[in-house]
Amino acid sequence: MSNIPNIDEIKVKMRNAWNAGDYGKFATYMEPGAIEILNGWNIAPGETMLDVACGSGQISIPAARAGVKVTGVDISPNWIAFARNRAEQEGLDAQFDEGDAESLPYEDNSFDVVATIVGAMFAPQPEKVASEFLRVCKSGGRILMVNWTPEGMVGHMFKEIGKHAPPPPGVAPPVLWGDEKTVRERFLDGIDSLKLTRKNYPLWTYPFEPAELVQFFFDFYGPTEKAYGSLDEQGRDSLRRGLETVFSNHNTDTNGTTTLQAEYLEVEAVKK
Repeated sequence: MSNIPNIDEIKVKMRNAWNAGDYGKFATYMEPGAIEILNGWNIAPGETMLDVACGSGQISIPAARAGVKVTGVDISPNWIAFARNRAEQEGLDAQFDEGDAESLPYEDNSFDVVATIVGAMFAPQPEKVASEFLRVCKSGGRILMVNWTPEGMVGHMFKEIGKHAPPPPGVAPPVLWGDEKTVRERFLDGIDSLKLTRKNYPLWTYPFEPAELVQFFFDFYGPTEKAYGSLDEQGRDSLRRGLETVFSNHNTDTNGTTTLQAEYLEVEAVKK
């Protein structure tokens, strides 16, 4: 049997997974950390920024509030509609487009900053993602990425999910975007500088214990909802126990709440 992946089929499944659940509610608990990361990037008012795999606008909306000229793009129509609605409610000048990180619907050299927070790493053809980031970024502009590492909490979570709902064969694991050697290979050409820094995701706290957090993921995070729904009762119980162990092992709280310690790789590349 061939291990050549059917990319179109994979993308349909990805879109369905991200459309499932309620990412707007799920992202509520991640948005404070995303804003802290955004603030550390020091994107100046008036600069143009493309937020790839923008989700519900975790950094697009705060950046637009700060005067950045924001465009967000995502493969999921549900989240584009959600982000547009947020921008309209706040009267923000931000554009949101449905689109693919591997084939961005923008001209060459369009943006001062091309950014993604744990989003573009899930596209199944990473070399195309790197090429597209470089293509739409202006000369001297910055490419900024936040990518989960294989060794961190989310890497362990993906391993646990993969035991029960295996990923498609022939596709590179998303967490390779969190591996320094791999990132250097993907950005081998076309950049002046590349800075890679391992950090822990800031401000990721839930007001309930790890066992309840597992249910929260099943209810609102599309990929885990889809994985859970594909299993029989025994498989569901096993996945639940596995995820509870992962969350408990990476919880820094002891007072009935959950603060996740999740390592990521911050990528900052400057285009030639």
